[in-house]
Amino acid sequence: MDLTTESRSILRLALPLMIGQLSQMLLGVADTVMVGRLGVTELATLTFANALFHIPFVFGIGVLTAISVFTSNARGANDPAAARASCRHGLMLAITLGIALYAVAHLVSLHLHIFHQPADVAARTPVFFRIIMLSGIPALGSLALKNHADALNRPWPPFWIFLAGVALNILLNWIMIFGKLGFPALGLEGAGWATLISRTIIFAAMILWLRTAGDLRDWVPHHWFIPPVLHDIRRLLTIGIPSSIQLLFEVSAFSAAGLLIGLVGSSAMAAHQIAITIAGTAFMLPLGLSQALTVRIGEADGAAQPDRLRPIAVSGWLLVAAYAICCALFLVLCGGMIAALFIQTPDVIALTASLLTIVGIFQIADGLQVTSSAMLRGLHDARMPAVIGFISYWIIGLPVGALLAFHFDLGARGIWWGLAIGLATACVTLGPRLWLRTSRANPPA
Repeated sequence: MDLTTESRSILRLALPLMIGQLSQMLLGVADTVMVGRLGVTELATLTFANALFHIPFVFGIGVLTAISVFTSNARGANDPAAARASCRHGLMLAITLGIALYAVAHLVSLHLHIFHQPADVAARTPVFFRIIMLSGIPALGSLALKNHADALNRPWPPFWIFLAGVALNILLNWIMIFGKLGFPALGLEGAGWATLISRTIIFAAMILWLRTAGDLRDWVPHHWFIPPVLHDIRRLLTIGIPSSIQLLFEVSAFSAAGLLIGLVGSSAMAAHQIAITIAGTAFMLPLGLSQALTVRIGEADGAAQPDRLRPIAVSGWLLVAAYAICCALFLVLCGGMIAALFIQTPDVIALTASLLTIVGIFQIADGLQVTSSAMLRGLHDARMPAVIGFISYWIIGLPVGALLAFHFDLGARGIWWGLAIGLATACVTLGPRLWLRTSRANPPA
């Protein structure tokens, strides 16, 4: 299969995944825009709560990536029974993780003073944090089912379900934050309740669709609530745990960066929240593409077609590089205008624009590292990428960022430059590993 043909196949699968990821990011964008109208303190509180939320939530997302791997392997091998087991056990893991993570988060919310954030921010955070952590339970359940559907090459129905959830969240934000249609104005907490309600409805809609989709009858569990098979759970965890640890290292580095920026001041936190929202939005397209690449390379591996692996890898790299170049130019040239859409404070706008320039510069490295990691995961290679992630973000990226921020007085910009260096390190180590894995009969462990 040549690169053009493979690129078209990847894009057909990736298009709804990329748009779907982008639509999910709009949940955060809507919260940021609407909460930003309440003031700098509320926006800084949203930053702090999101920094705490994303660490456990991304851990759960990483575990659930194993569903895509094993379902795509099963589809490539034409094994519906294995696909059904992947879905059922994946959903069990999702719900169990969601409950456990909420329990831990509730305890953390009682001791937020340990993070040494500004007093007004720390005082506003606990209730909102507990609400969004509760919403993580249906969110993880929905993602488990979506990963299964995507790996079966049925991405469009989940796309429409999740997109409808985004629209509902925006409507509920308007009603509950500002007190419209007779509801009381709940402010920041209203954004949390809107997210919880929207994610619960998305989860219910995903279950309903999978139970009624006739063409997926053989590939969807016939009985959802039966005792788990421990061997199948362990197989999911052999991929899911290292993958979650790798994602956790990256996302926790960005969350830790948010906490470090909190030491700079509320204005820096507000600028960071806007920049991280834009960076996360830009990242959604490479992330959606990476999910399609996991499925494509997992199918080829499950079907025992090693000659397809390298065309998939090279096509993925070329597609993400083309997108990253366009995105970088837009962020560098239009950073100030983007910032002004979120907040009207001049010093926050200026700082945000400088942060978005850094975001633009690291787009290529970020895109290449996430697609390389996803394709390695599809080849059941997750442990070494996790080690690489730890070194890149926590041994190199964050320490360099802290040094630039506080020793060289670069503030928030220094921390973001450190993150860029961490992403570049991951890029130049994961890429060569994938190249070797797609060219050897006996790849390295």
